Amino acid sequence: MTTQTPESNETNNQEEEDRGYGTVTSISPLIELKNIGRYNAHTGEQVWRPREDLMSGQHSFARKSVRGFPENVEKFRMLTSLDDLRSLRLWRAVAAEIIGTLILVLVGCGSCIQNWSSGNTVSAIHNGTEIKVTYNYSPTDIVQIALAFGLSVATVVWIIGHISGGHINPAVTCAMLVTRRISLARAFLFIVAQLLGAIAGAGILRAVTPGELQGSLGLTSLGPGVDGLMGVGVEFCVTFVLVLTVFAACDKARKDLGGSFPLTIGLSVTMCHLFAIRFTGSSMNTARSFGPAVVMGLWKDHWVYWVGPLLGGIVAGLLYDNVFAANASLAKCTGCLLASKYDHEEFPPKKFKIKILEEEDDDNNRLRESVAPLAKKEQNVV
Repeated sequence: MTTQTPESNETNNQEEEDRGYGTVTSISPLIELKNIGRYNAHTGEQVWRPREDLMSGQHSFARKSVRGFPENVEKFRMLTSLDDLRSLRLWRAVAAEIIGTLILVLVGCGSCIQNWSSGNTVSAIHNGTEIKVTYNYSPTDIVQIALAFGLSVATVVWIIGHISGGHINPAVTCAMLVTRRISLARAFLFIVAQLLGAIAGAGILRAVTPGELQGSLGLTSLGPGVDGLMGVGVEFCVTFVLVLTVFAACDKARKDLGGSFPLTIGLSVTMCHLFAIRFTGSSMNTARSFGPAVVMGLWKDHWVYWVGPLLGGIVAGLLYDNVFAANASLAKCTGCLLASKYDHEEFPPKKFKIKILEEEDDDNNRLRESVAPLAKKEQNVV
């Protein structure tokens, strides 16, 4: 067993650190030097234990000749937050995302079923007496669908917002991931949960809807004359608006917001539906399109509802967090891109100071006040 000292060749140190052992300095990326050790991922045996050299500010350790040691395990854990998997809160959040997306697809897609006809008469026998009931449903319109989706989103966010954040949308989850608000492991599980919840919601909707009325079960599709690129553009725009609203509602550094944040998000969904339903069905949520597609087995132009919403969500998240947020700054953007540990709430909001130049006006006012009595005396003399 040999000891690696600070005087060792820097090139050899870097090569050994890349292989999983060697001298680790205080600027080594993504490594917390105080409380961790490095372990062999195959045997579980500790390879080194950090010991701080107060004179040099470096950390030396006894190196074992373990060849084939994998990449820095601690770096991988910090990037993915695998410790989240042992947290009960994470699994509660995953369950909440499943239930929330299920409710959204069940209610929202249920409002899209348009085969109900007005004036249908149904006969039933009650206590030996035949009873006829006439249903007078009006045809489904855009306003009904927009309100159903908007109110569903607001309701679900109100229910599970304190548990998982109420994403219920892979575009929102991806935006939270690229702005480093959630870990890679949490984002992956959330997206899987959302897709499963959407499938379950569409399955329940199909089970409770008469076969002759099911149609496409609220499946999103491109409107007449709308091609794939047009569809991607529309879905990008509406998801961009939605995610901007979500980030604005979640901006804790802002002091000018009030009212119901879930309702604000729901209204943005309603607004975008009123615009985009005739173009693309206004998905703005990959899971919402994925559930009916799986249940009905219809996949035409389905790629549009992955590319458009995910790109729109990512761009909106990055734009708001680094440009529009109350605490947006170059230091925050740099920290998000380069720092090993990053918390967007650690950066203070900007306080704009407005200096009002009233000194000259005050001097003029004082001059007028001093001159006014003299002017009155002169008038009296005259």
